[in-house]
Amino acid sequence: MDTLFFKFALGGYFFSTLGYVISLLVKRVFVAKISTFILSLAFLLQSISFGFRCVITKQSPVLNIYDALALLAWVMTGAYLAFQLKTKTRILGAFVSPLSFLFMIIASIKLGGRVNLLPVLQGTLVPIHVSLAVTGEALFALASVAGAMYLLQDSLIKKKRAHSLSRLLPSLRDLDRINHLCLLAGFPLLTVGIVLGSLWARSVWGSHWVWEPKQIWTALVWLLYAFLLHQRLALGWRGHKTAWFSILSFLFLLACVLINMFSPSTLHRFV
Repeated sequence: MDTLFFKFALGGYFFSTLGYVISLLVKRVFVAKISTFILSLAFLLQSISFGFRCVITKQSPVLNIYDALALLAWVMTGAYLAFQLKTKTRILGAFVSPLSFLFMIIASIKLGGRVNLLPVLQGTLVPIHVSLAVTGEALFALASVAGAMYLLQDSLIKKKRAHSLSRLLPSLRDLDRINHLCLLAGFPLLTVGIVLGSLWARSVWGSHWVWEPKQIWTALVWLLYAFLLHQRLALGWRGHKTAWFSILSFLFLLACVLINMFSPSTLHRFV
């Protein structure tokens, strides 16, 4: 049942992406409204899928890298939907929906079902560690999307093309605020997730730090976002600087995920 709802959600992400593309081509807000409704439905269907999986398998819905990508898509979509209720940034979905759809496509490679977990993974600490870290990363994804749209909107305004696509896009102020709030919320979530992971590592490996590749990549990602947040809060970075750094930092994060997915077996590859 969880797999069925997952597939329905995947279809919803596809059609919302298609709708947003059409809204940009025809430059009509009502098409974006319909796409947002479809995206909301996809989010609901994925939520039901997660719920069924927890009930049926009596396990966390996040057990491997594919599950993590599905959770990343879900959190990013949910955060976007919450923001658009406050700021009416519907067209931001034209960036969010394709990214969520991409993550869901990759996640569908290994759909749910009960997994025979190793004893070290049986407990509450690991799923909480993973869920917090992935939620933080999902907010970083949304920050990068807001940054990309900020750069696009700013470019259109400078070219004095406000009569076309620029009118559909959110204001620079709203996009910068979304970027700021996502960074502000995502960083502590990632930090707490890392701390819980280190506590779990201590109980399993006998040390908080074992120079395992996943730990090293995660530490580098954390340092990048720590620097970005410091520059934003302490030195007042706004606009272009934050937008570009958010995009580049998230691309680095994605590269780390891909490296971990296709690297030889490591201590983090349990399932």
